[in-house]
Amino acid sequence: MFYIDIMSNLMDFVQNEMVTKKDFPNFNAGDTITVYYEIKEGEKTRTQFFKGVVIQKRGSSSTETFTIRKMSGAVGVERIFPINMPALQKIEMNQKGKVRRARIYYFRELTGKKAKIKERRG
Repeated sequence: MFYIDIMSNLMDFVQNEMVTKKDFPNFNAGDTITVYYEIKEGEKTRTQFFKGVVIQKRGSSSTETFTIRKMSGAVGVERIFPINMPALQKIEMNQKGKVRRARIYYFRELTGKKAKIKERRG
């Protein structure tokens, strides 16, 4: 038991000290965000963006990830981003969404006007 406590403390220390923190805005499930990330193709690098609704945030500190869903034509596309991914350049908040849950998986089945999320004020 004592060994596990030491290892968890050591893991926390390494994650907090070694991982560089980026200054991203605070967002939650239901918010519409645009994520800009770098893609390497051979020797060239370019910036691509992914704009969609945050379905969930999972994990804590350096292991945190978030899932974004967007509609590409009639097909839903989801992408999972680690918050400390080196290729992440910036995150823009487009709209704050008003939802009652932390993980909005029900959003996957909704289409048309039902798939709209009301904007949260303030």
